[in-house]
Amino acid sequence: MLVCDICTQEVSCEDDMKSHLLVAHMEQDCCCPFCTVAGLTYDELNYHIHTAHADALEPWSSDEEVSEGTAFSTCSSNNTPDKEPGTGNQEMTPEEIKVPQEVEPNMNKMQSSYKEEEVPRTAAPLCTILESIDSKNNSTFVAENITPPKASGAALDASESLVVDCPFCGEAKDSVEKLELHVGIEHADLLASPNKENARLQFECPMCCLVCVNGYILQEHVNLHLEENTAKLTSDSVLAIQLQAEEDKLRRAEDSEREKVEFQKLQRQFGLDHSGGYRQQSVQNLERAVARGRMHPMEFHMHKAEMMESLATGVDDGRTKTSGVLEALRHYYNTGGPEVRRVWLCCPLDHFSNSAGDKGWGCGFRNFQMLLSSVLFNDTYKHFLQDCRYIPCIPKIQSMIEDAWKEGFDPQGASHFNGKLQGTRAWIGACEIYCLLTSLRLKCRILDFHKPSNPSGTHPLLFEWVLNYYASDTRGVEGKVVCSSKPAIYFQHQGHSRTIVGIEERKNQSYCLLLFDPGCPSEPMQRLTRKNLDAADLKPLRKYTGGLKHKQYQIVAVEGILSPEEKAVRLQMSKVFRAERIP
Repeated sequence: MLVCDICTQEVSCEDDMKSHLLVAHMEQDCCCPFCTVAGLTYDELNYHIHTAHADALEPWSSDEEVSEGTAFSTCSSNNTPDKEPGTGNQEMTPEEIKVPQEVEPNMNKMQSSYKEEEVPRTAAPLCTILESIDSKNNSTFVAENITPPKASGAALDASESLVVDCPFCGEAKDSVEKLELHVGIEHADLLASPNKENARLQFECPMCCLVCVNGYILQEHVNLHLEENTAKLTSDSVLAIQLQAEEDKLRRAEDSEREKVEFQKLQRQFGLDHSGGYRQQSVQNLERAVARGRMHPMEFHMHKAEMMESLATGVDDGRTKTSGVLEALRHYYNTGGPEVRRVWLCCPLDHFSNSAGDKGWGCGFRNFQMLLSSVLFNDTYKHFLQDCRYIPCIPKIQSMIEDAWKEGFDPQGASHFNGKLQGTRAWIGACEIYCLLTSLRLKCRILDFHKPSNPSGTHPLLFEWVLNYYASDTRGVEGKVVCSSKPAIYFQHQGHSRTIVGIEERKNQSYCLLLFDPGCPSEPMQRLTRKNLDAADLKPLRKYTGGLKHKQYQIVAVEGILSPEEKAVRLQMSKVFRAERIP
């Protein structure tokens, strides 16, 4: 392949190159690179350069010196093999150049105008000069960039008489050699001839490797790719969204069904599933006992009659009550208990166990019965609670809590139970006990030991608070057994509640709580009323520091009587219920 030195177009043979030079360059106007002459054809420019600037036409190659007056090679000679003498690409002298007849008058006129003017010699061949003329962006390296020295009558040095400006950056050079060296170093990328490899690197599609003619076509081509991918992506996105929506709908349905089942389990667990209350459960358990042969039918009717009477009067039938346990404990500590240094006991109280009607959910109500029995044993509270001189049954306690809600106590708790406890098996906790006692004008405190106070996960601050509570009114009292006038303490943790009746200080300087558990049946509690107790009999009552492993405990303690004004204040405070948090 042959490459034109002027426009870098590739042609297949020498004849095509001649045709190309004739059509593309010889028939177009050119300008002289050494002076300001312009608007010439290729033959006129060639004749003008070889006559007016013959001294500037030195050979370009460094390995061959040509004397003055020797003809220069054509533009395509650098890219074609050497020719034999007399075969088309040999050198010609200016005299051998044939000038067309119509061009000769103009050439003679231009030659006469430069006859007396000396032109410095240069080493730039015409093909290189013309290549500079047709470089990037068609920048014209015209003769205005060359300042020919004026004739001064004295011979000037060629290196000092020629000033050439770079057509790309405007930097001035005093010779063509320096200018070409400067352009080759500083602007090599601008003079590089484009070829197929460069075009492929510059305009090759990154998505399908298609080679485009220019950057604009490449951009349009890539945009088509992107539009096609966007349409495909849109359809895929719609399908993905549909699948995701179906999956989300299925997951929501599964979650809803699972939440419904779990909620029903919670309702059954906390007695809010409308399966009946104390009365229904009592009758069902009695009938089940008769069916299994554990109860005689006559005994069934007696139990049912007593239950109906209890429900009618609102007073507990006392079938699960055990009295005298605290007196037996006092006798045990006075006569034995060598491992105990000192013990503090609350005022006397009765133990109430769960019955067939409240088994599994009535611990809070039974603990309230024990706490109330302790309050009624104290003369200070007994004369004050004239309207509550007897221990109420569980349905009656439910009714009393509903009355407290109607007064305005704990509206949040009331909304949790929908304002109704009677006829349900709903669990109650420390908040309901506090509201009920406050509605009876009993001054009480609710404390929340919301986290362990020891790194081992125990609650030593709870033991310390109970000790201070029972010892506050017995300071200065001597003896191993200290009987306090304080009532028992309601003791709640997750899933169960008990009653604190005292605390032991052991000889190893540790403490142990004494608890009445409503889950303990009446028969074992009856054995604790004996006079000859030993340490093994007290095991169901004792709880050491390491035995309380729940994260949170709550207690309700009675500390006095409220005036009507104080009750009104407590009523307003219960609108936003807050317990005392320790620690």
